[in-house]
Amino acid sequence: MVKPHVILVDKNDHQIGVMEKLEAHEKGLLHRAFSVFIFNNQGQLMIHQRALSKYHSPGLWTNTCCSHQQIGETCIEAAQRRLNEEMGFDCEMEEIFQFIYRAEFSNGLVEHEYDHVFIGHYDEQPNINTDEVNAWKWICPKELDADLRANPNSYTEWFKLSWERVLKYQIEKAA
Repeated sequence: MVKPHVILVDKNDHQIGVMEKLEAHEKGLLHRAFSVFIFNNQGQLMIHQRALSKYHSPGLWTNTCCSHQQIGETCIEAAQRRLNEEMGFDCEMEEIFQFIYRAEFSNGLVEHEYDHVFIGHYDEQPNINTDEVNAWKWICPKELDADLRANPNSYTEWFKLSWERVLKYQIEKAA
């Protein structure tokens, strides 16, 4: 089996190399990633709980889908591919911002990502891949905000860092 790779980037998102995914996380090297946030027509966000077998952040709640670009695909192609692989559906998406973050985990791995954030809309139920997703739910922003304050350790780092900007964009777009 071919091991997955990530695209190493500089702080301006220019590709500087390629590395096996686990090695990049062991070394904490900056690499390109994406996060997808899918809302329904009621303004609820689809979040999912990461599979308990994930190599970091197992069992934590996070945005609808997140992963890494593969060699030879654009970020939007990667986001669409992975949304289908993890959640079992497709929808139109748009990129709304990017950010860099670094998070160290208790197992010694480091997420150091240049994260492209996408937003989309979908109103049906997903067909989850249980190798990737333990559970999922629609949640209204107010309930999510309250739970993030009460239970921050139940959520992934990248989700906590990006949620406020995603919500602000969603509110401004609706206005």
